Amino acid sequence: MRVTLADPAALVPGFEQIHREQSALYPYRAVEWQPVHTVYVPADRFGAGTVEEWGDAALGLFRRHLPEEDLAAVFGVDGDVAGAVHGRVAAKLAREPVEDLRVDFEDGYGVRPDAEDGHASAAAKAVAAMHEAGTLPRRWGLRVKSFADGDPVRSIRTLDGFLTEVIERAGLLPEGFVVTFPKVLMRAYLDQFADCLDALEAGLGLAGGTLRFEIQVEAPQTVLFLEAGLVAALRGRLAAAHFGVFDYTASCSLPPHEQRLDHPVCEHARHVMQAVFAGTGVELSDGSLAAAPTSGDRHAVHDLWRRHAELVGHSLSRGFYQGWDMHPSHLVSRYAAVYAFHLSRRAEYARRVRAWQEQRDAGGGVMDEPATVKTMAAALRRADLALGDA
Repeated sequence: MRVTLADPAALVPGFEQIHREQSALYPYRAVEWQPVHTVYVPADRFGAGTVEEWGDAALGLFRRHLPEEDLAAVFGVDGDVAGAVHGRVAAKLAREPVEDLRVDFEDGYGVRPDAEDGHASAAAKAVAAMHEAGTLPRRWGLRVKSFADGDPVRSIRTLDGFLTEVIERAGLLPEGFVVTFPKVLMRAYLDQFADCLDALEAGLGLAGGTLRFEIQVEAPQTVLFLEAGLVAALRGRLAAAHFGVFDYTASCSLPPHEQRLDHPVCEHARHVMQAVFAGTGVELSDGSLAAAPTSGDRHAVHDLWRRHAELVGHSLSRGFYQGWDMHPSHLVSRYAAVYAFHLSRRAEYARRVRAWQEQRDAGGGVMDEPATVKTMAAALRRADLALGDA
C-alpha cells in the first residue's frame, strides 16, 4: 500500500506515556458483583441480630401483603415475569435479606459525645459475633461523621476504636469492609481522610490498600471538584460514590415536597458522577426514600412499595444499580424492582448477543452496534450476579 507520511510515529511523540496514563485512569474491568443496596442502621439500634430482624420484618410484610396474584399490579410487572419475581423475592428475604450494611454514626445517629465510644465498641462486638456466626453481609462497614462538622478527631476516633475492637475480637478484618465518608465539602478532606486510613493500616498491621472508602455526594460543592484523577490521587482507596438525595436537594434550596430522587437537580448530579467515574472502577449508588408504611393496612403498604419501586426503577434505567434502603419494608420493593428489571430484558438481550456472535440478523429490524452488544453482554452478566444466577 502506498502512503504519504514517511514516519507517522514522529507525529505522536510521547504517545506511549499518554497511553499508559489512559490505562491507569480507565483500566478495563469486567462486570463484578455489586450490592443492589446499602442498608443504613443507626449505631445505637444496631446489634448482632439486626440483619435477621430486618429479614424477618420484610418477609412478614411480604407474606401478609403480597400474594403472587398482586405482584403484577403493585409493581407494574408483566404477568409472565411476576411469578418468577415473587419466588425470587421470597427466597432472597429468607436467605440473604441484606447485601450491604452500614452502621451509621452520622445523621441517623446524631451527636452523642458521651455515648459514641460505647456504641462503637458495641457495634464492633456485634460485627465480630456476626462474622463468627456467618451472618455478616457480603459488604459491611460504618459511616463516620463528616469532617465538615468541624471535628475530624471524633470521626477518626470512632473508626479507629471500631476497627481495633473488630480485629481484636475476630482475629482479622472480615472481608467486605468499607467506610462511608459523608458531606465532603472540601477536596482536601479526601486527602486527609486517605492519610488517616494509611496510618490506621500501619497501626493495625493491615496490608496497604485494605481500607477503602465511599464518598457521599451530598452538595453542589462536591460535584464541582469531582474528576477522574481522584482515583489515582487517593491511591486507589476510593471504592464508590454514593448520592445523598436529601442533603443535596436541601443544599439546592428545594422545598421539602420536591426533595426526591427523580428531581432534575438530582439527575444533573448523577450525570456528573457517571461522567467523572466512567471506566475508573468506582461504583455508583443512588440515594433513598425517606418513608415507611403509614399503617398496617395493605393499601398503605402497597402505596409505599409502588413509590419505592418507581424510584428504584428510575435509578436502574439511568445506570445506577445500587441504592439506599432505610426500612425493612424497602427490601421487598427493592428486590422486586431489581429482579423485574433484569428478568424483563434478559431473554431479549441473550438472543441479540447470540445473533451478533453468530453474525446473523437479530430480527425485528434491529441493527446492533458493537458498543450496544458489549453493553448487553455486561447487562446479562450484571443480571446473573444480581439474581444470584452467576
